[in-house]
Amino acid sequence: MNRYDFVYLFDVKDANPNGDPDAGNLPRVDPETGEGLVTDVCLKRKIRNYVLQTQSNHEGCGIFIQERVPLNPIIANACKENDLPDHKKGEGKWDKEKAKKRPMSEIATLQRWLCKTYYDIRTFGAVLSTGPNAGQIRGPIQISFARSCDPIVSLEHSITRVTDVDKEEGEMGRKFTIPYGLYRAHGFVNPFLADKTNFTEEDLNLLWESLKNAFQFDQSAARPAGSMAARKLLVFKHQDSLGNAPSHTLLEGVQVCLKDVSKPPRVFSDYEVKVNGPLPDGVELIEML
Repeated sequence: MNRYDFVYLFDVKDANPNGDPDAGNLPRVDPETGEGLVTDVCLKRKIRNYVLQTQSNHEGCGIFIQERVPLNPIIANACKENDLPDHKKGEGKWDKEKAKKRPMSEIATLQRWLCKTYYDIRTFGAVLSTGPNAGQIRGPIQISFARSCDPIVSLEHSITRVTDVDKEEGEMGRKFTIPYGLYRAHGFVNPFLADKTNFTEEDLNLLWESLKNAFQFDQSAARPAGSMAARKLLVFKHQDSLGNAPSHTLLEGVQVCLKDVSKPPRVFSDYEVKVNGPLPDGVELIEML
């Protein structure tokens, strides 16, 4: 597999892209710059959800990390499928001492089966050392935090709840949105780790598809339909696995600038996206979106 670097741009309008549970679900923000943040975990969750909803009937496209689904029983099932001991002591309990001593040959067998079965393990890796113990897997895809291209404004809206679970009368609630923000995230495809997890070109194409459609099936009260959209996916493809230029030089060459700095941005067309050229020899720019 070739090496890849990519820049991912998405925007949000009158919605909360990624609330912070430690701050009353306020949109995440860098306190020093005022720029909005969306965690890498949030972006990976959207990729997982897209694959789960669209590829559930395809072999090898299972999702290991799902909402409210415990992981240890899944690892125990992998042990069962490969005729290996799961070191289970009782309901929901495992013998940690025996699990820690699991031979590396057994761990390698479990990891091959889990990578073959679950798309997100092949893609992002996973910590599998809990419960029955299947070690740890490093995935070939790394995605950074997304950061808004300009400072954001977080708005607090008071809302009226007509009913309450314990009282007849309603009460006041709060909802947080940002008027507009264009967010930028960076990603990297490590071909050497792709070989280890058997991450294929088909898997890579599914990743691009997931990023382009990440917000199509992610609507909620905090993110109404159309409030978030993928805008640009710029992929730098290298000629080989080692790569032909440092990642930072390629990513820094993508500039996102406001066309009119005298007014706050409210739509994607308020920005200009350009790539400084020429590209280094052996690097191809592919505009996926």
